[in-house]
Amino acid sequence: MADRFDKFTERARRVLTLAQEEAHRFNHNYIGTEHILLGLVREGDGVAAKVLANLGVELNKVRSAVEFIIGRGDRTVLGEIGLTPRAKKVIELAVDEARRLNHSYIGTEHLLLGLVREGEGIAAGVLESLGVNLERVRAETTRILSQSAPQAAAAGSGARQATRTPTVDQLGIDLTQAARNNQLDPVIG
Repeated sequence: MADRFDKFTERARRVLTLAQEEAHRFNHNYIGTEHILLGLVREGDGVAAKVLANLGVELNKVRSAVEFIIGRGDRTVLGEIGLTPRAKKVIELAVDEARRLNHSYIGTEHLLLGLVREGEGIAAGVLESLGVNLERVRAETTRILSQSAPQAAAAGSGARQATRTPTVDQLGIDLTQAARNNQLDPVIG
């Protein structure tokens, strides 16, 4: 399984772990698109979480909608559980979205774009029931990505570094520059 997800960022992997936790919370014996959506909202720090927060999507509202639409399972499910065909499709679409954007990684934003592009799963229905237009999700994701790309390039120490390590430039934080700007918390001990 690790080979299959080797291009996933830590946050994207965390989303899938959180999706499994949400499935267990509902006593579901599968991970569906709705659980991936819950994982995206719950992760809290990635591009997808920012997009969903900007669109007014809140964890408690998504959980309530999922419980209303599907309900809870009868028995507690133990161990790992598998992805539904739609959830697998979302992951395939996420990989394709990353490829379309010329990204060498799959992040939370790609999972969200895959979810929106799939468009027919429970997650899409939940978003629509919360008044969130799927095209608006795509537009907001594109907007946030376009804002973060120039900031990531500016955070580096020059154009040469930005072209050699675009993923690091986009996802990393330059601690040396932050220290120069007195933006780091003091370390005690």
